[in-house]
Amino acid sequence: MKAIPIGISNYRELRENDYYFVDKSLMLQDFLKNKSKVTLITRPRRFGKTINMSMMNEFFDITKDSKELFIDTKIMDTPYANEMNQYPTIFISFADAKRDKDTIVSTIKTQIQNQWDKHSYVFENLQGFKKAKYDHLYDVLVQYDNDLTGINDALSFLMERLEDYYGKKVMVFIDEYDTPFIEAHVNGFYDEIKGGLSGLLHNSLKTSDSLKYAMLTGIQRVAKENIFSDLNNLVVYTVLDKPYSQYFGFDSHETKTLLEYYHLQLNDHVKEMYDGYHIGNNDIYNPWSILNYASAKELVPYWVNTSANTMIKQALLHANDGFKREYNHLIINSQLETTVTMQTSFYEVADNATLWGLFVNAGYLTINKVIDLMDNYYSIQIPNKEVQTEFRSLTEYYLSLNEGQLTRLSRYLTHEQQENFINEYQNILMLPSYHDLTNENSYHMMMLGMCVCLSNRYDILSNRETGKGRCDIILKAKDEKRTSFVLEFKYLKEKKDNIHDELNKLACKAIQQIKNNRYDEGLKGKVIYVALAHHGKDVIMKWQEKN
Repeated sequence: MKAIPIGISNYRELRENDYYFVDKSLMLQDFLKNKSKVTLITRPRRFGKTINMSMMNEFFDITKDSKELFIDTKIMDTPYANEMNQYPTIFISFADAKRDKDTIVSTIKTQIQNQWDKHSYVFENLQGFKKAKYDHLYDVLVQYDNDLTGINDALSFLMERLEDYYGKKVMVFIDEYDTPFIEAHVNGFYDEIKGGLSGLLHNSLKTSDSLKYAMLTGIQRVAKENIFSDLNNLVVYTVLDKPYSQYFGFDSHETKTLLEYYHLQLNDHVKEMYDGYHIGNNDIYNPWSILNYASAKELVPYWVNTSANTMIKQALLHANDGFKREYNHLIINSQLETTVTMQTSFYEVADNATLWGLFVNAGYLTINKVIDLMDNYYSIQIPNKEVQTEFRSLTEYYLSLNEGQLTRLSRYLTHEQQENFINEYQNILMLPSYHDLTNENSYHMMMLGMCVCLSNRYDILSNRETGKGRCDIILKAKDEKRTSFVLEFKYLKEKKDNIHDELNKLACKAIQQIKNNRYDEGLKGKVIYVALAHHGKDVIMKWQEKN
């Protein structure tokens, strides 16, 4: 049985060591057919970008003999098979350009150094200005001075020398091109590296006459820098676009075939956990998660997007009220209709539309319906249970909770552990971040965060007309064997000496309100009424099972 290629991002290693292989080679045909000077494909992390870019490099690289690597692949049945190993090729990846400034600068320079070393023969016998430029750029690349100054021509100069040597223009492949931009923004030194990095990409992709075609991958498009400005033949393919949509991630047939090979089934449980992404006109599974599931045979979350996660968390801290209302709607309903912008990065234009675009580009949400393409108005949704767990940690951060508190709170409630539930609820109220609890709605919105843990098993109703009025929160069990819950919140504005007695009366009043207004109408099976009466960080709970 073939080994599962978890963590294998090198195409040659994948094929030579006989790992399980999903054939995406027709991507090469599309790339050559389109003849776009520069192609940018945006996809979430761990969706197969690096392995595909490595495949492109192996196929085109004139210094390689790749026939054995492409035996029995689909590209060999097309006329484009003749293009194999016909072009000087540069392949670099910025996937590891993360964390601090020193690491990012070092990674970028090392990637370029590796390409210079690989093609060192093209620098032999240089004279005059070419030799002087070589010496200058060599000095820039070897000096680890925490700076990208002077790096602008490091790739374009290599491209010129390759064209001179082979008499052919150069293929350029840059994987995770936006990682340094994202990391520098998140860690507060964006302005210090953007000039050198933008200049490097601009001079190799826009002004170099030695470029044949280029492909870049990343999470999002960096629009405002001069990388792509005035580039006449740039084509950007986001998760909305049909071209290349089948080449990143696994479709249903590929997933079913892979799982059956490892004696597993593509059943509803697998679909609920890992399916749900809509890319172009394809339903796509997260390949990283499917491979890990095939290996561990455990239906648990495997995917996490750390870089985008940090940026999203920072954005949530400063989100406006409009975004917060939409986020709450998303958490309750697992879907939202809103404006989404994916052609501009969030950190360049920080508004609600680009923030939702970051959620989509990063894989936290997927677009399930185009409502108005001209106005960028879409229906977006949380794709599956795996990503739902990521939203749990995001929502805890958004609500300034400690890690795991939402999980515990929801578990105590649904397992009907009254004492544990009220104790954890009281712990949340005691957090310093909850100093501004000033009205009933504050507690209501905070409690909705718990719903992110429950939406797979409950229909969440918030402020919906039920019976004779509007109940704060109803958790309607999807399985009638489970208990449903009706929650009502009350707030005591004026502090009184006998605060405990007053809150107790208020909680009893809330229970009676649930009964009188028949908020439980339509709920089947066991139903529990939960009333929470507050004043600041003081709370009294009443818990009563429906007769």
